[in-house]
Amino acid sequence: MRSFKFLVPAAVGATLIASGTSHAADAAPTPGTTFVDGEGLPEMVVIAPGEFDMGADGGEPGRYEGPVHHVTIDYSFAVGVTPVTYAQFAKFVDDTGYEAATGCWVPREGTYVEIEGSNWQNPAIGREPEPGEPVVCIDWNDAKAYVDWLASTTGEPYRLLSEAEWEYVARAGTMTRFTWGDDPEGACENANLLDASGPKAMIVTGEPTECSDGYPGLAPAGSFAPNAFGVRDMVGNVWTWVEDCYAMPYPEDGPTNGKPQLEKGCDRRGARGSSWGTTYSRAHPTFRGRDPVTLVSQLFGVRVARDLK
Repeated sequence: MRSFKFLVPAAVGATLIASGTSHAADAAPTPGTTFVDGEGLPEMVVIAPGEFDMGADGGEPGRYEGPVHHVTIDYSFAVGVTPVTYAQFAKFVDDTGYEAATGCWVPREGTYVEIEGSNWQNPAIGREPEPGEPVVCIDWNDAKAYVDWLASTTGEPYRLLSEAEWEYVARAGTMTRFTWGDDPEGACENANLLDASGPKAMIVTGEPTECSDGYPGLAPAGSFAPNAFGVRDMVGNVWTWVEDCYAMPYPEDGPTNGKPQLEKGCDRRGARGSSWGTTYSRAHPTFRGRDPVTLVSQLFGVRVARDLK
């Protein structure tokens, strides 16, 4: 039987504290507390320690999601309430002059094609990106550069999530097939996936849900209700890069303490969460993306994490 439990009470609230103060969450962080470490930076929420059974004994051919293994996260940490937005990434680029990767891969007619010259500023969506939409068309190196800049500019230990942390936060205490329950049609109230409102010609894998979430493409960050941890859009809208190297199956000697696996498969990194162009067959919290660090995709963004001192 799968299990999930908290090591401290998971009191989720939405108490905004000390916006613009870099040490806001240092002292006795309360789970569910939100804070911002500076103007134009991601809103963060404190996550309680806990333990859960990670992975699943199944998956698509060549994409085994197991074996199931018990993970104990015995520390509090903070995670972005939403994925990083276009405006937040633009602040990083404006401050540093950073040159992000180009040549974004876009779903077209049941496959993916690379659009020459496209990038995070011009992500081939047929219009200008909105400031509050998740930034897309960034590769893993761009995601790392962003969190490294956050750490440098705030003096706080920002980083990418590990796969284990991502799955723990996405589940938020749930043990059902999807984070919202077992029925795929519940997706439209909880996640921006490929559904009845989406372009059918772009389907690469699986079938769309028959309901409509109202977003045929990218949705503004935070468009759907928060989960029990106070986090939004963990599933759907954009895939998010994580720190881990990708190894299948999970290595027998791999970490079970919430830390990333960095010993095997580092030609590819993990991506989690599915996207607006992903069907529900890949929207369950144990599904594992596995992509080259140089992949630039219209469906990929980043969500940040922060250690709490």
